[in-house]
Amino acid sequence: MKTPVSRPPLIILTGPTAVGKTELSIRLAKAVGGEIISADSMQVYRHMDIGSAKVTPEEMDGVPHHLIDILEPTEDFNVVTFQTMAKEALRGIYGRGHIPVVAGGTGFYIQALLYDIDFTENDTDTALRQELEQLAAVRGAEYLHDMLKAIDPVSAQAIHANNIKRTIRAIEFYRQTGEPISAHNELQRQKESPYHFLYYVLNTDRETLYERIDRRVDRMMEEGLEAEVRRLAVMGCSRQMVSMQGLGYKEILACLEGEYPLKEAVRIIKRDTRHFAKRQITWFKRERDVRWLNLPDFGNDRQRVLAHILDEMKEQQMI
Repeated sequence: MKTPVSRPPLIILTGPTAVGKTELSIRLAKAVGGEIISADSMQVYRHMDIGSAKVTPEEMDGVPHHLIDILEPTEDFNVVTFQTMAKEALRGIYGRGHIPVVAGGTGFYIQALLYDIDFTENDTDTALRQELEQLAAVRGAEYLHDMLKAIDPVSAQAIHANNIKRTIRAIEFYRQTGEPISAHNELQRQKESPYHFLYYVLNTDRETLYERIDRRVDRMMEEGLEAEVRRLAVMGCSRQMVSMQGLGYKEILACLEGEYPLKEAVRIIKRDTRHFAKRQITWFKRERDVRWLNLPDFGNDRQRVLAHILDEMKEQQMI
């Protein structure tokens, strides 16, 4: 591993769900003697293999992977937890003289790691948090969201009304600092990265991507997603848990609870996964320093994509 600059090297390979990041990231890591850090909010959980499209030991092909299968579904996982664990993994990878490849589709997690965003929270005012939680319980999530809209419309647009936890955090931040959390986050985003990095977004045409999503969902059902969710329900997992908010899990759980038939659950999973992929692409288009890898530009030949990445890594004197 060559480090001609003082900043340590970092490769990011991201893109919308089902585009084929996993396979390419493993090929890349093997080519450069790298190790992979998963930037996925679901693969971190044990017992959640099918619905998260978790990379298998066979697919890993000997490449070390980090932040996979390390939490129980009952545990919370968020951007701060990810950032802490990913930084710890980075220290180990650099210590072994290897190049880290961050692979996964959670753009906010990648941003937090890449620019070392400060999420320092002032947790001393528990009375305020309890007051807001009580308000949400009595008046509803929409009421709380309207409060946020009045003080920080930018955050209100970015945070879903049902996401009470993030809504409360944004109101808390404003009450504690007098500054909208959206302005704070924007300032953090302008920080220079402490890494010598290449930030790749793998993408393809919409029709192909949507076909891949539909096929993936069909394959998940064939592999036993329904049985996997049943096992999680028996373990005590409910829709209130962060882990069960993942695409595929919440819909099958709703089906098991009699909300709608299985066929309808599958239709909703496919539809919502397509919407999710669209939102991911929109996120990455807003990010700076991104290099797009559009598969049709490479004749859909992933070997050519890999060769292109390796050429750019050589130009950057990373290998």
